[in-house]
Amino acid sequence: MLSIIIPVHNEQDSVFPLHERVSAAMRNIGSDYEVIVVNDGSTDLTEASLKIVAGRDPRFKIVNFRRNFGQTAAMMAGIDFASGSIIIGLDGDLQNDPADIPRLLDKLAEGYDVVSGWRINRKDGMLTRKLPSLIANWLISRMSGVRLHDYGCTLKAYKKDVVKGVKLYGEMHRFIPIYASWQGGKVTEIPVNDFPRSHGRSKYGLERVVKVILDLMVVKFLASYADKPIYVFGGFGLAGIALSFASGMLALYLKFFEHTSFISTPLPLLVVLSFITGVMSILMGLIAEIIMRTYYESQGKQVYLVRDTINLPDNK
Repeated sequence: MLSIIIPVHNEQDSVFPLHERVSAAMRNIGSDYEVIVVNDGSTDLTEASLKIVAGRDPRFKIVNFRRNFGQTAAMMAGIDFASGSIIIGLDGDLQNDPADIPRLLDKLAEGYDVVSGWRINRKDGMLTRKLPSLIANWLISRMSGVRLHDYGCTLKAYKKDVVKGVKLYGEMHRFIPIYASWQGGKVTEIPVNDFPRSHGRSKYGLERVVKVILDLMVVKFLASYADKPIYVFGGFGLAGIALSFASGMLALYLKFFEHTSFISTPLPLLVVLSFITGVMSILMGLIAEIIMRTYYESQGKQVYLVRDTINLPDNK
């Protein structure tokens, strides 16, 4: 079973062409499929159009949000409702080509856990979309270690077991390949088609780069230090205390060897502020350690992931 997840927001003119294109692409695949369309709080006639499509084709299943929560929440809802062992993400604005889905599945069959689409010939403005995307993709690849050219392409195929249990927030739907890779999954990408937007307007702008960078910092922190937050907070705290000590030594040197009064330099203030900041950071790290241990122990979670076992019960 394949589950195709399509988030939509104010895409009333795209609903019927989208249904036709997806149905045509899936006609020759020879596999059962479902299409979960998540209506992300649309305020136009998108919901009415989706009801018509769902009435004609029971394979199209609709999830209506009460209000607009964003694409990441829509993808998360689609994953939660999906019953297929393979999940495919697809944009609802007709820029992704459903005809690329068989190629994603073929690549997935080669043993990969995630196959990401790469829009080589992207049909978007250079300054408003392409350039910010290039910068964001470069930053994500450098910080995550997962080298992909196009994290922003929604057209991706996942094995459900690599996204099972993943909780997404903010703009983090684009980081699913990173989560999969950090859990031992094999990730690759293939070129896919990209069409110019024919209806409506883009919901993204230059501010998305800032959101992506902030979300990437969260992902990096959770991947590297979620189990040992004291390494971050404690390291910052020790650096603050070291700065306080160095500032104090400099102030004493200036006082006794250069005959410079304490109050004529900002060093005493720097000593106090950096010392207090350092101590507070260490205390925050200890609190984070307690919270982390409470999280794991209260829910019976493990700090490791097992791929499979031999001659052992599955529930071990």
